[in-house]
Amino acid sequence: MTGRIETNSPARSIAVIDDDLRVLESLQNFLASCGYKAETYLSADLFLASDGLSQSNCIIADVEMRQMTGLELLQHLRSRHYEIPVIIITGKPSAHEEAFYLDKGASGFFRKPIDGLALVTLIDQLLT
Repeated sequence: MTGRIETNSPARSIAVIDDDLRVLESLQNFLASCGYKAETYLSADLFLASDGLSQSNCIIADVEMRQMTGLELLQHLRSRHYEIPVIIITGKPSAHEEAFYLDKGASGFFRKPIDGLALVTLIDQLLT
């Protein structure tokens, strides 16, 4: 994967967590085309078991995952005082709107299909 900048730049490393391989591949390719290094994980548990947290500057996590949901991951991180930005995404109808996730400590919320320009704009703001 190549991007506009060095992909090993620590300030541009994004963890993408979703149980849908198509979403992971799509976001990884899109973020790489925007100059980010995206590491993908099929579950929040796999992410937490890896060194992904120490290697990432931002997390994009799906709400609806088996085992640990994106919201549970967010709550887990905040309860341990990790301040890493977490962007919640979902492709399913939800009773919760953006304000709910922001109140829980998320840095952003997007419904699938994700507006790529809005996502990259938010990430750029969060990492500067």
